[in-house]
Amino acid sequence: MKFRYIFIALTAVFAMASCKSQYELVLNSNDADLKYKTAFEYFDQGKFSKAAAVFESLSVLTDGTERDDTVRYYWGLSNYNFKDYYTAETNFDNFIASFPKSPFTSDARYLRIDCLYRSTLRYELDQTPTYKAINAISEYILEYPENTHMQECRDMLLDLNDRLDRKAYESARLYYRMEDYLASRVALRNVLKEDSDNAYREDILYYIAMSSYNYASLSVPSKRKERYLTFIDDYYNFIGELPESHYRRELDSVYNKAQKALGRNVSESEDHEMTEKDFAKERRKLLREERKSKKN
Repeated sequence: MKFRYIFIALTAVFAMASCKSQYELVLNSNDADLKYKTAFEYFDQGKFSKAAAVFESLSVLTDGTERDDTVRYYWGLSNYNFKDYYTAETNFDNFIASFPKSPFTSDARYLRIDCLYRSTLRYELDQTPTYKAINAISEYILEYPENTHMQECRDMLLDLNDRLDRKAYESARLYYRMEDYLASRVALRNVLKEDSDNAYREDILYYIAMSSYNYASLSVPSKRKERYLTFIDDYYNFIGELPESHYRRELDSVYNKAQKALGRNVSESEDHEMTEKDFAKERRKLLREERKSKKN
């Protein structure tokens, strides 16, 4: 019985060695037909790493022949299926430049941008690959407006742009989490200045208002009045644009605290439209006082 197990094990080892030897034999062969047949056999069997290696070595033999574009396309496709997207993108990019009229070119163009998309990083990391992918996808859409992958392209762009928006928003919000409220307000406002359509606009406007409130509440007494008025300005900007926001109740509460700090009695149900007029009047009064003090 023991001998039988040893025999089976040795048989398996020899079989594996035989397969490996056959692969290496094909890889080192100069027989283009053998390589071509074997490469597609590996590809059809889902052995994409081996297929890519054989197609790569075969490309030297088929360079300039009628098989050239087929071999180079499937070389890239093998790497793509093996999830080696960096190498696949390079292969497809070279293929497109070398064979602009090949029947495989249309697919190669889409697969290239898909490789770029799959090679992008989380929003916390470097977004250089994201910008590269966005540019490539945008160019593809402009060049091929009737392509069959339009929805996939739109989904990619939506995801990538959201990633950039999240990166900008989170980078600015970091100041808020560090309790540097002045820097937080400036950074968040700059995000909207650079991209008013940021996907996180509601959150950004909320943190702008909260930054100005916290900055005011932590200020020395002589600066609080002016800074609470800045918060009220931010508050009205928020509710004017997003009156039904889930942040509304919290900001209303903070607004009432700011009004009390300014010496006003404001109930939770008070009409904010009238209060806004009072705020504008108070703002003008404050500006007059500031100009007067500077003259003196």
